Amino acid sequence: MTLSHRTLTGTTAPLPIMPAISHARFALGDVVRHRLFGFRGVIFDVDPVFANSEEWYASIPEEVRPVKDQPFYHLLAENAESSYVAYVSQQNLEPDGSDEPIDHPAINGLFEPFTDGRYALRREHRH
Repeated sequence: MTLSHRTLTGTTAPLPIMPAISHARFALGDVVRHRLFGFRGVIFDVDPVFANSEEWYASIPEEVRPVKDQPFYHLLAENAESSYVAYVSQQNLEPDGSDEPIDHPAINGLFEPFTDGRYALRREHRH
């Protein structure tokens, strides 16, 4: 079934198709920074589209709520106060150019030591 404006508005004009962000810009082990909130993190998993709960999504203020049809990244993150796990849309991430390692207690269990601005997965976690 394809949706048209008739389904939603009673007219027959087709709905505009929004292009999906079809590929991940970042990879496992990349160090990134949140564009709005400035925290840093290392990517340890990628979802091709939003895969968290609706409650989590609804908790994001509408004015900064990202679209769901894009990659979302799981980060071992840090800010000035603590380390934590974050779930962030691709549109809100940028490469981190500081060349500084991330201080998170789970990093050593997943990654080799920080080298050349990024982390490599430990052998036991590679597929």
